[in-house]
Amino acid sequence: MKPRRHRKSGYGSWRVLLGIALLTVALSARAAQGLAAAQVNPGEVTLSIDTAQSKLHWTLSSTLHTVHGTFNLKSGVLKYDPASGKASGEIVVYATSGESGNEGRDKKMHGEILESQRYPEITFRPDRIEGKAVGQGTCSVQLHGTFVLHGAEHELTVPVQAELAGDHWKGTAKFSVPYIQWGLKSPNTFLLKADPAVDIELEMNGPMQVAAAR
Repeated sequence: MKPRRHRKSGYGSWRVLLGIALLTVALSARAAQGLAAAQVNPGEVTLSIDTAQSKLHWTLSSTLHTVHGTFNLKSGVLKYDPASGKASGEIVVYATSGESGNEGRDKKMHGEILESQRYPEITFRPDRIEGKAVGQGTCSVQLHGTFVLHGAEHELTVPVQAELAGDHWKGTAKFSVPYIQWGLKSPNTFLLKADPAVDIELEMNGPMQVAAAR
């Protein structure tokens, strides 16, 4: 009589499949944790400025009236590490683009005060961020750096409100520039007395990149 053959049990195969399933779940969980960590603790953030969508507005008060004007941005990029607050980059404005809507006043501004043909650029170079910087969401920070005006460097801290979403960002910086204290010529005349500081509002928009967290 022939010996009876026993069917191989499928128990071993099920153990292999179960192990694969558990490994897949574990790897997926680890990947999700890594993504969450990158969102909460991002690496270096790079904010580029789209000069066509950004503008610098300025306001100067005086005894006769308040003057409003604009400048065009030449270029701009800001890089920062949310963990350390270290920042770098440069925002450059065309000094020659300044205008207030009055030809005579603008001619004096460029020829006697800014001397924009001699100093054609106004630059801000950030070096650190003070406050809670983020990689996504909204934040309110103080951006410290060097402001270059009329060929001279000045330490300046600029308050910035920013909104970062996906691969785009927008922000607003409002601050005052004490141009008389910084050595520029006063626009005062016998009838007109201007404030010794000009108020600046910088509107910024552009693409954003966030490096993966280390």
